[in-house]
Amino acid sequence: MKIENVVAVVTGGASGLGEATIRNIVTNGGKGVILDLQEERANHLIQELGEDQVLFVKTDVTSEENVQSALNQAVETFGYVNVVVNCAGIGSGMKTYGRRGPHSLDEFRKVVEVNLIGSFNVIRLAAEKMSENQPNDNEERGVIINTSSVAAFDGQIGQVAYSASKGGVVGMTLPIARDLSSYGIRVMTIAPGLFKTPLFEALPDEAIESLEKMTPFPQRLGQPEEYGHLVQGIIENPMLNGEVIRLDGAIRMQPK
Repeated sequence: MKIENVVAVVTGGASGLGEATIRNIVTNGGKGVILDLQEERANHLIQELGEDQVLFVKTDVTSEENVQSALNQAVETFGYVNVVVNCAGIGSGMKTYGRRGPHSLDEFRKVVEVNLIGSFNVIRLAAEKMSENQPNDNEERGVIINTSSVAAFDGQIGQVAYSASKGGVVGMTLPIARDLSSYGIRVMTIAPGLFKTPLFEALPDEAIESLEKMTPFPQRLGQPEEYGHLVQGIIENPMLNGEVIRLDGAIRMQPK
């Protein structure tokens, strides 16, 4: 799929990995639709990249009504949607059992609701829109890219909810790719390692340096632009389907 023909819906597109994805796609001639709750950041991005290239719809990814409305607006504005990149997500730090007692069930449920169920909610509704697209020369109608995490494989102490949610994203990648294959829709997942996103902005320099040393090479935090570049590569390569790619500099997380 040629990037200049892309109309990409990016959840969490107002900051971090999602923002880098929007920037990459628009800079290379495509159009972006930001589904996010961060209205101020999204509007700033639109002012920078252009109202004719980027649309923002304030969206809760766990809401069927919100997502359906956002997708309808995207199609009304740009004519179609042929790429989805799921970047919206939240973290959590709580042991299964510890000094504070058992893990909060509400907290566990919330993380899974946003990271896993939210991603699936967007996928299922976007797939319906994509199925109506005219296929390109490779018989493609769409590309769906999800964001997991190395925590899906190397979950640390206190990451049970986050790891479970991201492990679920990994687990549904292949069956969804198989489900949608007859429609010419590809499905991939990226599992990032430690990336320089707003999550790390509040950490002191010493903590960041310690995290950087955990990555064999390159020994630094990943740049959001590197995630965006991989998204572009997946979009452009029609043989990438049904797989999870670790984007992590060969890091393997320790228990803590």
